[in-house]
Amino acid sequence: MRTRLRLIPLLICCLSAPSIAAGLPPLVISPDLIKSRPRPGVETKPPEQEAPAGSGSPAAARPSSPAPGAPAGAAPASARAPGAAPAPTDGTAPPATDRAALAPGATDITADRIYGTRSVELVAEGSAELRREDVVLTGDRLVYREVTDEAEAHGNVRLEQGTTVISGPDARLKITDQVGEFASPQYSLSRQSESTTPGEAPRVIEGSGHADTMYFEGENQYRLKNATWSTCKPDDPDWYLRTRDLQLDYDREVGTARGASMIFKDTPIFWWPWAEFPLVGQRQSGFLMPSYGVSNKVGVDVSVPYYWNIAPNYDMTIAPRFMGRRGVQLSNEFRYLTPGYSGELQVEWMPRDRVTGEERTLGALQHQQVIAPGLFGSIDLNAVSDDEYFEDLSSNVSMSSKVNLLREGRLTYAPSDWWSASALVQSYQTLVTDELVKPVEPYRRLPQLLLNANRNDLPLGTTFAFRGEYVQFDHPEKELNTGSRFTLYPQVALPFERAGYYVTPKIGVHHTQYELDRPQHEAGLKDSITRSLPIFTLDAGLNFERDTTYFGQGYLQTLEPRIYYVNVPHEDQSDIPIFDTARYDFGFAQIFSENLYSGGDRIADANQITAAVTSRLIDPETGAERMRATVGQRYYLRDQEVTMPGEIPRTGRRADVLAAFSGRVTQTSSIESAWQYNPNDSWTERFNFGVRYQPAYAKALNVRYRYSRRDVLTGVTAAGFEDVDVSGQWPLGRNWYGVARVTRSLKESRITETIAGLEYDGGCWALRTAVHRFATNPDDVTQAIFVQLELNGLASVGSSPINLLRRSVPGYGKINEPVGNRVFGAY
Repeated sequence: MRTRLRLIPLLICCLSAPSIAAGLPPLVISPDLIKSRPRPGVETKPPEQEAPAGSGSPAAARPSSPAPGAPAGAAPASARAPGAAPAPTDGTAPPATDRAALAPGATDITADRIYGTRSVELVAEGSAELRREDVVLTGDRLVYREVTDEAEAHGNVRLEQGTTVISGPDARLKITDQVGEFASPQYSLSRQSESTTPGEAPRVIEGSGHADTMYFEGENQYRLKNATWSTCKPDDPDWYLRTRDLQLDYDREVGTARGASMIFKDTPIFWWPWAEFPLVGQRQSGFLMPSYGVSNKVGVDVSVPYYWNIAPNYDMTIAPRFMGRRGVQLSNEFRYLTPGYSGELQVEWMPRDRVTGEERTLGALQHQQVIAPGLFGSIDLNAVSDDEYFEDLSSNVSMSSKVNLLREGRLTYAPSDWWSASALVQSYQTLVTDELVKPVEPYRRLPQLLLNANRNDLPLGTTFAFRGEYVQFDHPEKELNTGSRFTLYPQVALPFERAGYYVTPKIGVHHTQYELDRPQHEAGLKDSITRSLPIFTLDAGLNFERDTTYFGQGYLQTLEPRIYYVNVPHEDQSDIPIFDTARYDFGFAQIFSENLYSGGDRIADANQITAAVTSRLIDPETGAERMRATVGQRYYLRDQEVTMPGEIPRTGRRADVLAAFSGRVTQTSSIESAWQYNPNDSWTERFNFGVRYQPAYAKALNVRYRYSRRDVLTGVTAAGFEDVDVSGQWPLGRNWYGVARVTRSLKESRITETIAGLEYDGGCWALRTAVHRFATNPDDVTQAIFVQLELNGLASVGSSPINLLRRSVPGYGKINEPVGNRVFGAY
């Protein structure tokens, strides 16, 4: 009887528990109880009275459905966070807006079965989920301790926070402090870097992998044991880092690996005891990926650079380089950037070249500085130890063909937008690589002083321009003239412009005075020479427009005739030496200039008219120019008398005819052509023609033909050329791309340059290989091999041919360039 009496109250209690719980107020976790310090600006409520075990949860807990077979007394009550919508009491799922309205700092927990003690420990089982702000933690079983703000999850655990996703069998985490650990995790961590290049889209770098254990060491701080890391797809990465200890610091965006192996296609290719790598491509100290190459000049070429990030505005790259044929070279590049000055210093040193037996060095310094408001300075110094330095040690055709290395210092004062003054000292190191053809070293300027002024706001609409110069020329060769040149050239113009036409007359006086030091064999010539020449020009043009249609497309067509007249009287200038003067290349820019020559040692006599007409097709919707055609010719009213030494004076009345055409024939094809025709002798002086077909990114085909009857500068017919150039980049299928260029000299019947390469886009990596052969002359051929493995988001291994391909193949596109960075044809 006593037993029955004892059971009755217990039975009543159990049967009435749901109805009692349904009448309780919502159960709330105060943010003050789950944080080590209060969060400013978050409104909280005092803690509720502790509930007995089994009566409810100390969180915003809602059962998703009763657990099968669970006792009635274990069914949890419904509770919500501050500010959340009331939870239904009929056992149905809460509305979706309930989660969206979760208050800052509040915790929301759902599960099939929830029990525990309020403000002490809550246990959620069956599809358990914990949510706070952007953190979502799910698992088969979840334990949450409110006082320590600690959650434990077991079985099919998954943690999501923003773009971070981690899954595994077990996890323990302090939610607010982001401290804890994850057992056997599979992880994916994505971050978006801020673009430092204007117009460039931000990059998203995703790192993924697995580990034995992941430790959370604060927000954006992770440490992993026996881990992998890759930017490939997590399921089956083509490459990954396998590390004993891996630290991912997403505040500094730096990864640190200890005992790391680089695995590519299941094959280890490198091992580092310690290495740091960028998580989103920022600068940091450490060894860069080695570069490899092979050429006939240096043999096997291996470089292992070390990058030292000294400060945000200073860095240095130290690169030991081993060349199989020549020996060891040490290269150092130091860069600096401050608000007042910037520059770059490069030094290369080879103690002994095995081929030549000599020490070989290179030094280069470029420096720019703001000295005071409006006062700027710059230094550009370059030097090598011997004439064959670039030819022997560089596989770059542009470097191998260097002849004059600049050495100059410059000061510029520009206090306003209409005048400026500058001072310059300048010399060159001239490299002699062919004993049969020795280049002449340019004159040294010790110093050169310049004054320039332009005013466009003078009375009556006139404009004024002035150029003044004083320069002292020097030369190491004693058989050449030296001395000084003083120049004053004021000009006044009266532009008359209207909507459909313009007329601009201009007059100036070019005054020059020389003080010369003649060599012994010119002792009889004058040492002091003065020259003053008036120069008159008249520039006039018309602008016509009309709407027209070609091939069903509407365009705005223009017709722009132009006439340019020049008159300069003749004055004998044969006694003036040539310091810095050369004949301009004949072209559209030259025929609309007042002088045939650059520099100030020759002012060509002129009484001539240039006539030209240009027509353009413009897209009326975008304003883009689709086509341009120009034809022009110069007419001489008297014979030429002023010439350069050795130049044959012109006697004909007509100059060569110039014609040019450029345009996009279709959306994917474009044509460029230029023609120079000699009507006096009825032959073509020069002709260029090029076609490009580029239907998409990394798909381009180019054909070019170039012909010149004589050398452009010297006018020697024997030095002319005729060649054909074919280049392109095209997908071959299965992510393979081919890239090539062949330049053949038709005049010499030989191939002067060849490039052949293959590229493969592996999605998260790219492989490139290229062979480059070029001949600076028929007897001197340089060959180089480039092989590069680029691991997206990490580094590249080998020697990169990208700069060579971009320079040599118009329209070339880097196949693994981020989509946000691709600009059609802009390379």
